[in-house]
Formats: sequence, structure tokens, C-alpha cells
Amino acid sequence: MLGSAWAFSIAVLVILIWLVTGPMFHFSDTWQLIINTATTVVTFLMVFLIQNTQNRDAKAMHLKLDELIRAVKGARNQLVDLENLSDEDLKKLEEQFQRLRKKAERDGISSCEEEPAEIAESTR
Repeated sequence: MLGSAWAFSIAVLVILIWLVTGPMFHFSDTWQLIINTATTVVTFLMVFLIQNTQNRDAKAMHLKLDELIRAVKGARNQLVDLENLSDEDLKKLEEQFQRLRKKAERDGISSCEEEPAEIAESTR
């Protein structure tokens, strides 16, 4: 809701009202402090809102990908829940996929189908 055009329009309206009231308050320090404080508070709160939204989106994406991995015949179920691996394990897996990609580039696409079992064994 806060990322909508209506929210943006309201924010622009608030700033315009603040600007229009400037001459009435003689562009005082208090007048400036009001907008500075308001924007700081809104920014602070938005950080948490954005992080929450990103966490929810990432979780939904992981669940969708997990479902696809489980549903596709021949997919390696060992790759489900990779987000729970340690950084070191993820790095090892990334290196294995890079080697697989390089081999596929050298040998052609069909070589990708030969090595998944090798990668799956090393993730256990």
C-alpha cells in the first residue's frame, strides 16, 4: 500500500503544504526541523517495512522453487532448502556449478545431464 501511486501523491502533497507554509513561518529553523524530523521518522519506519516485505517475498520465492524442484522429474531434491546451508557449503556448491557450467560450455548442453549426481553427492 505504501508503494502505491496514492502514497506517493500524499507524500508530494505533504511536501507541497510544507513548502507553502514556509513564508508563513518565515522559513524558520523550527519549520525546517518539522520536515527533517518527519522524513527521518518515516524513513526509519520504512526500512523495517521494506525488510519485512523482502523477507516475505524471499520466503515465498523459496517455497515456489522448492515446489518446482520437488515436482520436476529428474530434479535433485538435495537442492531444496539450500538457504539453510552454511556459507562455506554454499561456496563449494557454487564452485561445483561453475565447473559444471564450464564443462557444459566446452562439451555442449548435453554434458549438463551427466554430472548432477556428482553435485548431489557432494551436498550431502
